[in-house]
Amino acid sequence: MCGIVAYIGQQDAYPILIKGLKRLEYRGYDSAGVAVIKEELKVFKKAGKVSDLENFVGNSDTTGSIGIGHTRWATHGEPNDKNAHPHLSNSGNLAIIHNGIIENYDALKKELIARGYTFKSDTDTEVLVNFIEEIQKEEQVDLEEAVRIALNQVIGAYAIVLLEQSNPDRMIAARKGSPMVLGIGDKEFFIASDASPIIEYTKNVIYLNDQEYAVVHRDGRFTIKTLGNVEKSPKIQKLELNLEMIEKGGYEHFMLKEIHEQPKVVADAMRGRMSAAGGWIKLGGVDEYANRLNKADRFIFTSCGTSWHSSLIAEYLIEDLARVPVEVEYASEFRYRNPIITEKDVVFAVSQSGETADTLAAIELAKERKAMIYGICNVIGSSIARLSHAGSYTHAGPEIGVASTKAFTAQVTILTLIALQLAAEKGTITKSALRTILYEMEQIPSKIEKILLLDKQIQEIAAIYKDASNFLYLGRGYNFPVALEGALKLKEISYIHAEGYPAAEMKHGPIALIDENMPVVFLATNQSAYEKIVSNVQEVKARKGKIIAIVNEGDTQIKALADHVIEIPATEEILSPLLTIVPLQLLSYHIAILRGCNVDQPRNLAKSVTVE
Repeated sequence: MCGIVAYIGQQDAYPILIKGLKRLEYRGYDSAGVAVIKEELKVFKKAGKVSDLENFVGNSDTTGSIGIGHTRWATHGEPNDKNAHPHLSNSGNLAIIHNGIIENYDALKKELIARGYTFKSDTDTEVLVNFIEEIQKEEQVDLEEAVRIALNQVIGAYAIVLLEQSNPDRMIAARKGSPMVLGIGDKEFFIASDASPIIEYTKNVIYLNDQEYAVVHRDGRFTIKTLGNVEKSPKIQKLELNLEMIEKGGYEHFMLKEIHEQPKVVADAMRGRMSAAGGWIKLGGVDEYANRLNKADRFIFTSCGTSWHSSLIAEYLIEDLARVPVEVEYASEFRYRNPIITEKDVVFAVSQSGETADTLAAIELAKERKAMIYGICNVIGSSIARLSHAGSYTHAGPEIGVASTKAFTAQVTILTLIALQLAAEKGTITKSALRTILYEMEQIPSKIEKILLLDKQIQEIAAIYKDASNFLYLGRGYNFPVALEGALKLKEISYIHAEGYPAAEMKHGPIALIDENMPVVFLATNQSAYEKIVSNVQEVKARKGKIIAIVNEGDTQIKALADHVIEIPATEEILSPLLTIVPLQLLSYHIAILRGCNVDQPRNLAKSVTVE
């Protein structure tokens, strides 16, 4: 949650900060603020979006070549002007921005109040900056040492950047449990939650590790140390991003752009990792740990949100193809329920950002119990990537829209390849069957392109149901998790209540909801249970429910029953989620647009959940 950006160098900081905040706004948009130093420390902050901050600043003097900026997703304290970041210490000498939660802030706050400190906000962040100042004053140490002492005493997660009015040629940043990247220019530095605000200025970056802090100076010097005061020699990495990847590229919204990027995303996820003609699959992480994977008693998938839905598809894939028992766990529950994990288990951590707090905590728990960790994430250099024994990047490119689309299809593509490679190595799939599936996988990008041409038809259906209060999504087998994902997309961006169910479960409760006002979306491409799905459709029709069916091209039986039919190209049933999800994404998008919702920044949500 929250986005941080900071700059020190010779350029004017404010334009860099504002541009960076706009690129980070998908991480939080409850309020925004900046602080800059020229001769004095100036703070500007405002509830609302970055554009509201810009309007508030107006023609004010914002000059200064060192500054920090923040866009907030509220945790402690409601979203308003006083709780917006940056926060100042009581003396006004220190300014801080913070992503995360300080769990012991209440005890610290009481102690600071007893020492005469006053607070203007309801945030844990203002407590932290005053705690640092109190240590600086009481221990008679400089800011670097005060930060180090303070962070060894606070409990929680954070990414912070501090400015000191009395020393405007230095900036201090630290992280624990929240991402932070340091961009290195020519006698200038850029600090941010992710690389999107940095790529315009430099390709050279360092990803800070947990419990590390950086001290950067205007003259180009920098040091990185652990909280134990051990200096590190970090590796400078080259960013693979380019500016075009984080722009809208002519689309009205990032979400629409990312839906339309899926043919390329699926092709990129497969490129160099499989060959239908050669009949082979080769994922580096699977190869490196083949012995451990092939001998595992059980695979455990831990993830959240959309990644949990892709993990459910992996359960079907791996058990069906590779014949290995699979459990899929919500990371937020897994970490607290004392699960049984042994050294014979492999834990798959699935996350778009690679920074999901609950998933990271689940990894730590699994590692303590000697399980192997296989990470699947999109962001290179992310925490999950660094903490895993092995893994696979999805290579989906930056996903800016808060509602995940292309990340889902990229994850499902990688998980399909993993299941097929394991099946091939274990001998649970024949060579001819493997080659058939691989040939069909190569056709998936072009089939997604064909589905995208149905956009106008889907928009017309959206116009009919945009005012519905509830939706029901039903699917069987591989398409049950797709029903869950379709319902989630609608909830996230249109604020319509929606539920996904296995189609056969409809009779066990949800059927009571069906009347002439209830749209029911059927995922009806499964050949293995087609007649059963037809029966479910008839049950809904008998109760006057409105039926929207996703079917294979040429379907006539369901077409005769449904109110609306979206025909998509047929594929192997195990690959169907890569196709059936696309019309559901478009349906959600168009309903949200017609309802006047902000699809890229839906209320109360942020892209990367880095706090509990």
